[in-house]
Amino acid sequence: MLNIFTLANGRLFQEEIESLEELSRFQPVWVDLEAPTLEEKRWVKQYYGLSIPEDVMDEDIEESARFYEEDNGELHIRSDFLIANEEEPRTVRVAFILNLMNSTLKSHGVLFSIHDEDVPVFRLLRLRARRAPGLIADAKEVLLKLFDADAEYSADTLEGIYDALEEVSKKVLAGKVTDTLAREALEAIARQEDLNGRIRRNVMDTRRAVSFMMRSRMLTAEQFEEARQILRDIESLDNHTAFLFDKINFLMDATVGFININQNKIIKIFSVASVALLPPTLVASIYGMNLHFPELEWLGPVFSYPYVVVLMILSAAAPMWYFGRRGWLS
Repeated sequence: MLNIFTLANGRLFQEEIESLEELSRFQPVWVDLEAPTLEEKRWVKQYYGLSIPEDVMDEDIEESARFYEEDNGELHIRSDFLIANEEEPRTVRVAFILNLMNSTLKSHGVLFSIHDEDVPVFRLLRLRARRAPGLIADAKEVLLKLFDADAEYSADTLEGIYDALEEVSKKVLAGKVTDTLAREALEAIARQEDLNGRIRRNVMDTRRAVSFMMRSRMLTAEQFEEARQILRDIESLDNHTAFLFDKINFLMDATVGFININQNKIIKIFSVASVALLPPTLVASIYGMNLHFPELEWLGPVFSYPYVVVLMILSAAAPMWYFGRRGWLS
């Protein structure tokens, strides 16, 4: 899919391109290629003179080679953007090519973005740019606003993690935690931990991209200050992710502790039962032999067996009564 974005009266307007002839009717500030076909790449090369590298979407590219500037002035940035899907949170690699020397648009250049799937941050920027006149002035501003929206999207996702962990903490710290509830809590904690880790990696990548733009000395004074503000926002997110890691570890330890308590209760039942059944076992082993016991002659052969049974019951009830007084059966 090939979309171009033009500036009109300070607003960003989107147009979907379906042929090469349509490109000549617009002067875009941003060209977005989502899962581009070979034909769409050919249109971009033919009209803008931009050759998209074959390895532009490679995931295994070296980290040090993700930010560089060509001799012709093209700025290449490969950055990851977060998709905070509850079922499968992940990051999407986006390749940016900032061409400030484009002959078609000498005034503000063109930003090219290539990615395999739709990115929520892109939708957020498009919505803002349509509603806020003057938000974007040139291609560099588009790239900065994307990174700004990415930081805000990460902040919104962190708020969601706060809410999810709050629900888990209410269940875990409420009191009685069953094995089923503990399993659900551990699953929820693991999901939030994975999402929090992805956010931390995402903001680290955004920080590197913004820092690279600042070092390239292509930003105006106002844009440079905006980039510094983005870095300050990202730094504040680092503190939140660190706090969430501590909270996740606490809830994990608390949940595992309740699981251990439940297991100890089961072990305690077997321990109490084994101790309580030890005296009747001893009585049965003594009086269960076919021997003559003088101490039972006064009962006679009829009452000897009930006497032994009652003695076994009393020998089991005595330790149970003692354990109950001590509170070990609660």
